[in-house]
Amino acid sequence: MRKKDVKGSRRFPIVQMNNKTINTFNDSAQMHVKSTVTTVLLPCLYLLVFTIGLPANALALWVLLTRMKKLPSTIFLMNLAFADLLLMLALPFRVSYYLLGNDWPFGELLCRACTALFYGNVYCSILFLTCTSIDRYLAVVHPFLSKAVRKTSSANYVSATVWVLVILLLLPYYINQQAYFIQSLNITTCNDALLREDLVGYYFNYTVCQVVFGFVIPCLITVFCYVSVIATLALNGKQYAYAIKVTLLVLLVFLLCLTPFHMALIVQSHTLSSDTYMYVMLCQVLSTFNNCIDPFIYYYISGEFRDKLRTTISTLKNETSSGRSGQSLIQSSSASQPSHQPV
Repeated sequence: MRKKDVKGSRRFPIVQMNNKTINTFNDSAQMHVKSTVTTVLLPCLYLLVFTIGLPANALALWVLLTRMKKLPSTIFLMNLAFADLLLMLALPFRVSYYLLGNDWPFGELLCRACTALFYGNVYCSILFLTCTSIDRYLAVVHPFLSKAVRKTSSANYVSATVWVLVILLLLPYYINQQAYFIQSLNITTCNDALLREDLVGYYFNYTVCQVVFGFVIPCLITVFCYVSVIATLALNGKQYAYAIKVTLLVLLVFLLCLTPFHMALIVQSHTLSSDTYMYVMLCQVLSTFNNCIDPFIYYYISGEFRDKLRTTISTLKNETSSGRSGQSLIQSSSASQPSHQPV
């Protein structure tokens, strides 16, 4: 049998046999597939993100939609929360994939959809955080200019543009095959093994553009905006404690969650080696933790959001306590009723 080593543009190099009719992995890739890191640690971490991120972002989106004025900052935060919730839809499938031993039973279309949701969340989060930072920059540093620029209609147009840009940025993930059946292991991988011939030539350049325009430039803009906001508030003698907290949380998202992931993407696309797989997957999980941090950003970036959230939580607690008290009263009344037995 003639073997042809074709390295993947993702993590595992696919070795094809018998004129591209049988896909298999080299020893390094097979070791990663069977390791407890991918079959135990990764699904546990994704479950942690799902457990925290789903209720936190659902509550945040509900407060933003139903309890707050539709200001430009509110619109950007609503889109950010919605993007985070879209990722929550994909995480259960990803958890199942790893628990099944890197076996994807859901088909090619759903594999592409989940891949797009993951990367879409990453870049929507980055761009909407950047939009929010620019909005705060205009409101604090250039208040007169902001009156002409910061409008609800403008925020809607910008948000729509962000979604269109992200969809276009992720085009290769829609049009290229993402799921491959590996006969030697009897599994179907999803976004873990692609052929060189699918993306060779422009993949590294595409990844560099993806990182530079989707991460580096927005990160620099965001840092500049928040540093300018803090400096302006400090010079004017105004309170800037919340601005510092927002800045630290945003930096935490960029530096802890997103920087390692994008560095791993560059290394992976350059080496095309399965030996980097473990690092890439751990960095990928780490990038999803921004969904757990984003609700705290909403809390510190908007005083109205803080007030509405506290009111909502207080109301829910009161309703729960009232319901329990009412139930206890009914039970006590029932217990105190005399029992009538026939003589």
